[in-house]
Amino acid sequence: MNSPLISDQGRDFQIDVDFTVPFRHRLRFTQDVFAEDCGVLASLLAPSEDRLPRVQFWVDQQVLEANPDLRERIRSFERKYATHLQSCGLPHIVPGGEAVKNDVHVAEHILKVINEDDLDRRSYIVVIGGGAVLDAVGFAAAIAHRGIRLVRIPTTTLAQADSGIGVKNSINLFRKKNWIGTFAVPWGVVNDRRLLSTLSDRDFRCGFAEAVKVSLLKDPAFFDRICNHAGRIADRGPECWPVIADSARWHLQHITEGGDPFEMLEARPLDFGHWSAHKLETMTEFELRHGEAVAIGVAVDSVYSSLVHGFPARDADRVLKCLDDLSLLIQHPALEKTDRLFDGLEEFRQHLGGRLTVTMLEGVGKPINVHEIDRGRMREAISQVVDRVLNRGPAASDTTACGNRNLTTSVENSTEPC
Repeated sequence: MNSPLISDQGRDFQIDVDFTVPFRHRLRFTQDVFAEDCGVLASLLAPSEDRLPRVQFWVDQQVLEANPDLRERIRSFERKYATHLQSCGLPHIVPGGEAVKNDVHVAEHILKVINEDDLDRRSYIVVIGGGAVLDAVGFAAAIAHRGIRLVRIPTTTLAQADSGIGVKNSINLFRKKNWIGTFAVPWGVVNDRRLLSTLSDRDFRCGFAEAVKVSLLKDPAFFDRICNHAGRIADRGPECWPVIADSARWHLQHITEGGDPFEMLEARPLDFGHWSAHKLETMTEFELRHGEAVAIGVAVDSVYSSLVHGFPARDADRVLKCLDDLSLLIQHPALEKTDRLFDGLEEFRQHLGGRLTVTMLEGVGKPINVHEIDRGRMREAISQVVDRVLNRGPAASDTTACGNRNLTTSVENSTEPC
């Protein structure tokens, strides 16, 4: 752009310039990232000019407890590549699960350690953990020096299929999910199959809620495949691995080719079903896993789409059956408290600003954006999901702290505590 001299400072004037900045998103798949013959991680930790990069590891405490040899495997990796990187010492440990995002002092501690280890913008922070740990450490990495290179190694199906691929980092505040956060493209993401082997069945299944979601938005054939193999996927059969990989690819494609990676526009299509999911998580004090809350949210919005937006009822029923076959359509009394649940619509709107924009479905692979929610019809959709759970009978494995309670068919505004 030519830059003419501005000769008259006595008048109002403006300068508007559109510009783009190229980014590269690096996604890798491997069987065992710390195997002796695996160079995937080392290839991402490239030096800058003639300086060896400083590398700092952060590990989810729950992952370390499930993989007691992980600390030594990291140290072996650092010794092997000692001529390629500068180790910052022993891996740092942070609490696993949503607790790491609920305490702002954890993020402050991470920043303090980053400072003490003298990391600069061309250093690397490698974080190994579930989605919440990736979020919290990623948030600190994004604001330290305005952004240190972050390499994520997700350790849950949900993080490998969705959140670990994303370009967002956040922590919770004011009892609101992801209230503080940044957009920052990770330097690299490594999906390691071995790290999923120690997950509980409950946590293993959770990631497939996001796979169902993205298949409904993007790919009817992918949705068919998940439906056809849902039982085998829930049992951790071999069909689950390509589903995780394809979900990751679809999320990556949307981020890199969808035209709005940093959510500057009014819609967040990848958050189909999430307006209620995020609210259900906070309402239940995160007793519901994110994947379980997403499954409920996807079920409710699929039924609502069939009631209001022409989504075929048979497809809505397939969504519920698929989630049920994946053992994800569970019971929780929080779904009865609709007035509180509907507060999630305003919280969802605030994340983007402007008018409310929620993604619904006209068909599988045919998302639409809507700006109003008929609360009466939404209550009806909730009732249908509840009826589905009740008719199915007790959940396969109780996930609430309330014992073996069923949702009631009434969706009046219950104030009964869990």
